[in-house]
Amino acid sequence: MNAPIRIAVLVPAATDAYNARILQAIDPVVPADVQVEIRAIAAGHACIENRTNWLQNGMPVVELARQLEQEGFDGIWLTDFDMCGVEAAREVIDIPIVGGFPTSAFSALALSQRFSIITVLQSTLAMQRGHVLSYGLSESFASIRAVDCNVADLGNLDVVVARTFEQALKAVREDGAQSLLLGCTGFVDVAGRVATLLEETLGSYVPVIDPNQAGFGFLVSLVRMKLRPSRLTYSKITTL
Repeated sequence: MNAPIRIAVLVPAATDAYNARILQAIDPVVPADVQVEIRAIAAGHACIENRTNWLQNGMPVVELARQLEQEGFDGIWLTDFDMCGVEAAREVIDIPIVGGFPTSAFSALALSQRFSIITVLQSTLAMQRGHVLSYGLSESFASIRAVDCNVADLGNLDVVVARTFEQALKAVREDGAQSLLLGCTGFVDVAGRVATLLEETLGSYVPVIDPNQAGFGFLVSLVRMKLRPSRLTYSKITTL
């Protein structure tokens, strides 16, 4: 019998307050032969809501990613739409690590031609527009809209769903979006509810991408294919 695949869920926040909800989010896409453990960084900010938080938490992510590889994990799902520390970690480890934006965006583009991002706060808008530019997706990008809700308050599901649906509907009707990305991994149990509301209102199905599920599922595929970061892109660094 083959050994189970070991996946680490790395939370780039210095708190375990989000762990249970993240595990709830990925549960529908965890295969039977995959073992999952979740770890949060020990130092840094308690959430990522701007570039300063992102930079502050990046190095603890790299250090924890190296530790997880040494513990024998086969891959790392980094629970951050903005990929905090992911690219730097790829210079240190020889197992795949992925974050939220590209896996969500390319999932959307497998199902549509134009996507919008529904994110948390105004402070993240410019940063996430930058991801679109970095991945060369400007022609497929319709818009980005914020629900004006702090990461710590995303557990208030009824409010979050209502605000997300409001902005999603505007993105479709006013911006021409054909699919939607949830721009924070704290949006748990939101995608399916918003997709249902959109279909009931518009009479047409619109994909709403949960970044946790898209990212985790993609990571498992990379592990199964035995793929890891290219050393032509990410030069290996042996010391920190």
